[in-house]
Amino acid sequence: MTSEDNRKALYEANKLQKRLRSKVGKAIADFNMIEEGDVVMAAISGGKDSFAMLDILLSLKKSAPVNFEVIAVNLDQKQPGFPEHILPAYFESLDIPYYIVDKDTYSIVKEKVPEGKTTCGLCSRLRRGTLYSFAEKIGATKIALGHHMDDIVETLFLNMFFGSKLKAMPPKLRADDNRNIVIRPMSYCREKDLERFAEIREYPIIPCNLCGSQENLQRQNIKAMLNAWDNQTPGRVDNIFKSLMNVSPSQLADVNLFDFVNLPIDREQPRQVYDFSKETVSSTNIDESLIINVTHQ
Repeated sequence: MTSEDNRKALYEANKLQKRLRSKVGKAIADFNMIEEGDVVMAAISGGKDSFAMLDILLSLKKSAPVNFEVIAVNLDQKQPGFPEHILPAYFESLDIPYYIVDKDTYSIVKEKVPEGKTTCGLCSRLRRGTLYSFAEKIGATKIALGHHMDDIVETLFLNMFFGSKLKAMPPKLRADDNRNIVIRPMSYCREKDLERFAEIREYPIIPCNLCGSQENLQRQNIKAMLNAWDNQTPGRVDNIFKSLMNVSPSQLADVNLFDFVNLPIDREQPRQVYDFSKETVSSTNIDESLIINVTHQ
């Protein structure tokens, strides 16, 4: 590689880092994810997304308008062959506080889920419960997860196709028992950018051999569908995500979300300006003189 190529690669890498940092900073600001004095427990799985999240949070911490702490936490689920030395060594190289939490969820999942069935649902519930309780134990006020925009949009379609529900993963979530708050600082970031960023930063990626090896997961089918859409019409995934931030309850069909039952008309209200010319009736069999309570304006 020539010196010119090196300069170009460095320029592109810096540009990508700034873009990701800006998107994370905007998401944090838009949803008030991190506040003065917060202790943020960054859940690090060993995948590209959580590595990038930790990287950017540590970068933002140096210049953020509020003071907050970041503690890296990895949940070692005791998957066979999991390289236990990689993450402690990586955290030590960053000189940051960290915990490795041992929880044999692997054995539980293998015991409860029949061979060939999807393990992700049970695995995620066990992982979430462990992280929630550990956050309380160490005094963490926020739990940061590495989900990005593509994850959120995929979840939206998974819930629609297989759960008949219009919901996704919010950038900020309070647990059902109100005891924890989950934040997703990468919500505005695209996966393709994170993949490139991970290559540049050379993170010590650890694949998930428990869930990731299940190639026929419905999420992978949804991902392929969205990638095809996005390749055919660039920006489609971004637009779908933006629709989650621009919801019109009256244009949906949830009677618990909008009162469709009680919708009286009120013609005393000022008339909206309609975008059409005055109509002309060419034929009718109605004698308008017989119509009562009709006001012509």
